[in-house]
Amino acid sequence: MTSAAGAPGIRTGTGAGRWVLAAAVLGSGVAFLDSTVVNAALPAIAQDFGAGLADLQWVLTGYLLTLGALIVIGGSLGDRFGRRRVFEIGLVGFGLSSLVCGLAPSVDTLIAARAVQGIAGALLVPGSLAIVSASFAHEDRGRAIGWWSGLGGIAMAIGPFLGGWLIDSVSWRAVFLINLPVVVVTFVLARRHVPETRDSTSSGRIDVVGGLFLALGLSGIVYGLIEGPPSGWSIESTVASVLGAALLVSFVVIEATVRSPMVPLTVFKSRQFSGANLVTFAIYSALGGTTFLLVVHLQTDLGYSALEAGAALLPITVIMLLGSARMGAFAQRVGPRLPMTFGAFGVALGMLLLSRVAPGRTYWESVFPAAIVLGLGLASTVAPLTATVLAAVEDDHAGVASAINNAVARIAGLLAVAVLPAAAGIATAGASLDLEDGFSRAMLICAALAFAGGLLALLTIRRGAMVLAVPRAAVADPCCGALLDEPAAASAA
Repeated sequence: MTSAAGAPGIRTGTGAGRWVLAAAVLGSGVAFLDSTVVNAALPAIAQDFGAGLADLQWVLTGYLLTLGALIVIGGSLGDRFGRRRVFEIGLVGFGLSSLVCGLAPSVDTLIAARAVQGIAGALLVPGSLAIVSASFAHEDRGRAIGWWSGLGGIAMAIGPFLGGWLIDSVSWRAVFLINLPVVVVTFVLARRHVPETRDSTSSGRIDVVGGLFLALGLSGIVYGLIEGPPSGWSIESTVASVLGAALLVSFVVIEATVRSPMVPLTVFKSRQFSGANLVTFAIYSALGGTTFLLVVHLQTDLGYSALEAGAALLPITVIMLLGSARMGAFAQRVGPRLPMTFGAFGVALGMLLLSRVAPGRTYWESVFPAAIVLGLGLASTVAPLTATVLAAVEDDHAGVASAINNAVARIAGLLAVAVLPAAAGIATAGASLDLEDGFSRAMLICAALAFAGGLLALLTIRRGAMVLAVPRAAVADPCCGALLDEPAAASAA
């Protein structure tokens, strides 16, 4: 990441540094809070609107669709037009769309507002870490990123408890409305205390057409995957799938021919980069499907409250926060292949254990052991994976490489939410949320995906592949994809 000449060199431990960190942490935290608690709100949303599983799939995929398709462009816009400015626009958009989500009179309105929320998130999420990276003096950048990631991890740990309590005590709508005061405070802090920075070398047109084709192509594919099975693949869902596939092919053609592509296809010439992204797709497909169905299953079939269901996977967050940095350092010594391989196998084992979660079994005998194994597997996988992505490309491409990997993770989760219920034989039509019959099959499918990720790591990652030291910032969002940016993460190490 390149800041303009004369960019601010704020020091940690100063008042100015604390204000910048506060704005960045709150900005990323408001987006992560939604990502960790919306799953827990799904049964309450279904009950309020009489919605079925297909509607709940859209509540999640509407957000992931626009976020995953546009997040690379969001980072580019910040570099070009000013990171603070784009961050502030993202905040306003996120706040307004959260208000509409909280007041939504129907599930269709909620889905549309979630899609807008994803667009705002694509502006907001890349800007958070980019602001920290560009604002602090080089010698303090690693320390600032460490503070940013640590405080963000605390927010992640608190999120399930806060969200579950709001759902149980107030309403699912409070999960969205609570964003408003956080957004207002963050906007004021950013306006008063965050210096404006931009990339003075950024040139060429921003690939808006590529982003549009990617978003529309994914929309068609996701529409077909969600609406096709319950309708017996009607003409409408079939046409949407075919058009979506055609648009995705066109997206690849555009990226190969446009002067300033959103996704430079040349980075995929690196076997390490391509392999790491295949592993990312497999692991985050499995993880996205698991987190979607598990929280719903715990509430609808096992009688958990929203608070209990939201906090059920807290051991994963704790293990990730405690173990990811250590595993990243270990991967630097021995190479990333073995940690990524056996970590993915551990993720698969954790999901196999989750297939045992059923009525009549307690949390401690079913969910907790699986969460421990899953957390250990993710801690062993995600840090080496992120570090391998950064090390696989030249420094000039590190930012876009990390952004591509982030988008791959989110799109993988998006497709998993769309495909998994039908693949597991779970009925998505109607207003029933009975997952008892298909949940175990779904977890076995997720375990197979994670196991495939381990095999891909074994086959595509070189034994002596270079690994960059990456602070916990790069692994602070295990359920939604690695965080963005960056060369800052690499250069800070």
